[in-house]
Amino acid sequence: MRVLVVEDERNLCDAIARGLRRKGMAVDVAYDGPTGHEMAYVTRYDVVVLDRDLPGMHGDEICAALVASGALTRVLMLTASGTVADRVEGLQLGADDYLPKPFAFDELVARVQALGRRATPAAPPVLTVGDLMLDQTRRVVTRGGTPIDLTNKEFGVLEELLKARGGVVSSEELLERVWDANTDPFTTTVRVTVMTLRKKVGDPPLIETVVGAGYRVPEPVVVTPAGGSA
Repeated sequence: MRVLVVEDERNLCDAIARGLRRKGMAVDVAYDGPTGHEMAYVTRYDVVVLDRDLPGMHGDEICAALVASGALTRVLMLTASGTVADRVEGLQLGADDYLPKPFAFDELVARVQALGRRATPAAPPVLTVGDLMLDQTRRVVTRGGTPIDLTNKEFGVLEELLKARGGVVSSEELLERVWDANTDPFTTTVRVTVMTLRKKVGDPPLIETVVGAGYRVPEPVVVTPAGGSA
C-alpha cells in the first residue's frame, strides 16, 4: 500500500511515517500544503493522511482537488479540532474519514488499512493461487499450509502480483506500489526482490517473468469434468 502523509508538525509526520512503514506500507511525507498537493498529483497513492491546517495550501483545498480529479485515492483528514461541526465539514469536502488529534496510533493504522482496501478494485482479504495463500489483513503467507517468512517488500510484491489475478505487473508498477519516493527508479531492487521471493515461495515455481513486460502469477487452469478447460 502506498501512503502519503501531509503534516506540518515534522515530528508527528515522521512518527506517523515510521509507524506505517513498520506495518509494511510504502510511505512518503510532505511538510506543507503545496508540496503535498504536488506529490498527490504526480503519484497515485492509496491513502493520503492529510492534516487540515497546513501552511501554503489548506488541507481542504488539497482534499477538494483530489476529489475533483476522480482519483481512487482515499483521504484520512487529521485536525486538532474534534467538534462535530468540523468533522461534518471535513467529510462534506470529500474526505473519506476524519480523525481528531490527539489520536491512538493503532486506530490510525486501522483506519488507513480500511481506506486502502477501498482505494483499489475489490479484492478478497485472502488471496490464493493453487496451494499458496496470502492473508492481506493478518499479513501471513503460507504454501501447502507451511508459513513463509517474507520481508515487507517481498510481501508487497507478492500481494500486487496476486491482486493482478494473472495479469502482468511491470517493474515500474511494482516500484511505484511497494517502494517509496526515495527509491532510485533505475535500481535493480525489484529484480532482486522477485528473485529472493521465488526462492522462498519454492517449487513448483509460481512467478513468471514476461520478457520486456514484467512479472505475473498465472491463475491455474480449471479442468472441467468433461476434460475441457474453463
